[in-house]
Amino acid sequence: MFLDALDYLLSIISPSLLSAQNNSGSTPLHWATLNSHLIISQKLVQFPGGPGAGLIDIKNKAGRSPLAEAEMTGWDEGAKWFVEVIRLDPEQGESVKDDEDDGVLAGNDVQVEIQDLNGQIAKMAITGNTEL
Repeated sequence: MFLDALDYLLSIISPSLLSAQNNSGSTPLHWATLNSHLIISQKLVQFPGGPGAGLIDIKNKAGRSPLAEAEMTGWDEGAKWFVEVIRLDPEQGESVKDDEDDGVLAGNDVQVEIQDLNGQIAKMAITGNTEL
């Protein structure tokens, strides 16, 4: 039901509205995060012509991005997906950690640190066979 409504709304709105903020500075992705809706979060971030992964960096008036909200509420599944999506691409001038870097743990587990504009650092381990 929610997905049908979202699909309909996405078909009639401007993609720029995905980054629109309410009075508290929260975007639709903040609300999907607070309600632990992975599929909706994915649709918002992956919407063609939309802001894409940039939505994950938008902070509300409390200074929290959707990634920070996911971490604060303990929504590990969403936080993990956000970290995977915002992983930087070497073609954009940023390096991705290789197997010899301190960020890679045994068994292809990856330790990720993300620093926001306020200097706050979020740490997360991504387990499994994650390819970097």
